[in-house]
Amino acid sequence: MEMSFGFIVNVVIAIFLFIDAKKQDKSSFFWAIIGLIFGPIVLGIYFIQTGRKGIGWLIVILAVIWYIIAIVFGILAGIIGLLF
Repeated sequence: MEMSFGFIVNVVIAIFLFIDAKKQDKSSFFWAIIGLIFGPIVLGIYFIQTGRKGIGWLIVILAVIWYIIAIVFGILAGIIGLLF
């Protein structure tokens, strides 16, 4: 059984959000489920919502850049796959 690195990262983020949300008086199940689905972007938004704006914005910006790069490379791979 193989697990992808992205899924493992999302699980770790969900666990962190579940534990930290209780400390911040936020809905722990909500943040954990959303963190499991959307990962780093939700982690950044959570940090922004809890007053840790610097690290939050950094995580959101890096996650968006990463997703854009992944989409561009996916499109390029698809185009190259059609041509050859």
